[in-house]
Amino acid sequence: MIKISLKNVPHKEQHRHAHSLLKELLKKYNIDYNSETVIEKNRYGKPFLADYPHIHFNVSHARGIAACIVESRECGIDCEQVRKYPVNVPKRVFADSELAMLEAVPETEKELLFFRLWTLKEAYVKAIGQGISYPMNKVIFSFENGEVVCSDKNYEFRQYILKNGQFVVSTAIYKINS
Repeated sequence: MIKISLKNVPHKEQHRHAHSLLKELLKKYNIDYNSETVIEKNRYGKPFLADYPHIHFNVSHARGIAACIVESRECGIDCEQVRKYPVNVPKRVFADSELAMLEAVPETEKELLFFRLWTLKEAYVKAIGQGISYPMNKVIFSFENGEVVCSDKNYEFRQYILKNGQFVVSTAIYKINS
């Protein structure tokens, strides 16, 4: 289950806003998420609910957007506002095939494609619980017939392009029968 908010909140309040989405989603699991809820972290820093180990969640926020996912399986979410990106980043985090894909699109489509790939990678490394300590160029994404294709077949992915390409949200969820 995901929740997305397209609300421009001050930078200092983005984290709190994203966690308000988490609170709303956890209500559907009869969990009262409040200041007394025990949050622990795995060895890479991924948070989890100590009293509800069967419930998995992840939050993300950026300028103008916040997103949250809650599932019964390992999951990750990332959201970004589409904007100019540092030109050195793709070479550090994209596989050769992804770099070729980025080079092949017209200049007017590069920023959107960059953030489509970036958010998929972020959602994936958050789902596996390792965050950016995982070498992001090791997981490879492509698109076939409008679907996300990933080199790791143990996860399913969804992607949402919002407000005419101004924002991208990607989710990664562990497959039950992988």
